Amino acid sequence: MSAPHPFKSRFAETHPDVLLLDPSDHAGIETYLLGSNLIAAGERPSRIESAGSGNMNLTLRVTLADRTLILKQGRPWVEKYDHIEAPWERTLIEGSFYQAVRRVPAVAGRMPELLALDERHHILALSDAGSGGDFTTMYADRQVTDAGLNDLLDWLAALGRVAITERERDHFANRAMRALNHEHIFRLPLASGNGLDLDQITQGLARAAEDLQGDVAYVARVGALGSRYLEDGASLVHGDYFPGSWIKAEDGIRIIDPEFCFLGAREFDYGVMLAHLAIARTAVEGAQRVLAAAHHEGLDESLVLNFAGTEIMRRLIGVAQLPLAHTLGDKLRLLEVSRSLLLSPEKDLGCW
Repeated sequence: MSAPHPFKSRFAETHPDVLLLDPSDHAGIETYLLGSNLIAAGERPSRIESAGSGNMNLTLRVTLADRTLILKQGRPWVEKYDHIEAPWERTLIEGSFYQAVRRVPAVAGRMPELLALDERHHILALSDAGSGGDFTTMYADRQVTDAGLNDLLDWLAALGRVAITERERDHFANRAMRALNHEHIFRLPLASGNGLDLDQITQGLARAAEDLQGDVAYVARVGALGSRYLEDGASLVHGDYFPGSWIKAEDGIRIIDPEFCFLGAREFDYGVMLAHLAIARTAVEGAQRVLAAAHHEGLDESLVLNFAGTEIMRRLIGVAQLPLAHTLGDKLRLLEVSRSLLLSPEKDLGCW
């Protein structure tokens, strides 16, 4: 078993009063659940396991006799890459998102229920959205049904109706998480000498990344979009609206992981969704429905296309890789789609 990263060790030493959940310490987790009144004295977890394959947080599924629940703890580092620091307050902001969307049942009804928000230890307790898995399988099978697209687009439309009070605005600015996301979406992938060994992922991809890094117009447009992303706005945005945040439930799709939420441009969520339909190589009709939905909401379709192009790029040549079996040819074509969406949005989906 590898030793913890020095950053994690220092945090444990300087914050001895903070409970860091240990997936292997079932007795300790049971004690926490009892002390937090999340289970009754007679209940005992029969199983504690990882819930999902997310990068950012420790997320556990706790199985009880007649129900399951989710414990999610964000620590001051990225769980999968514990040498990368991450804003510790993200768990509290995510908890606030769950509280805010209760005002619009069409949003809250497709999300887990917030059972408890532990502000001391930065732990969320959530109802279980189901063990059916997420939609990252669509990268292989290209499948998202018409009903699924309806669910996803209806949820985004409803999210646009969530009103945030003046008192909540500073909290939902979520500037530290936006700065982290900005680095990994808009800057790092196009920084030459960024240390990413893309040829270890797909041979020949490094050369394609170098070509994009040398495209002055492309880099400038991505930089301008990054500035737009950092601008504050009036609308609540999920911030990471991709297939890993869409869960398969018996009665439709559930939406999870709003820790990157912020008040800003709604076009960002639509653009990210559109990008992942492109990466999954779904039919153009699905993409057209996303743009039509954005138009119906009165959004800037060119900005949606621009954000989609950036998301495609960062998922192919950035740190946050996806479970793809794509060939180099597939990826090169997607990077050309990215270039068109960013530099020629007036061509709409002609590049699809």
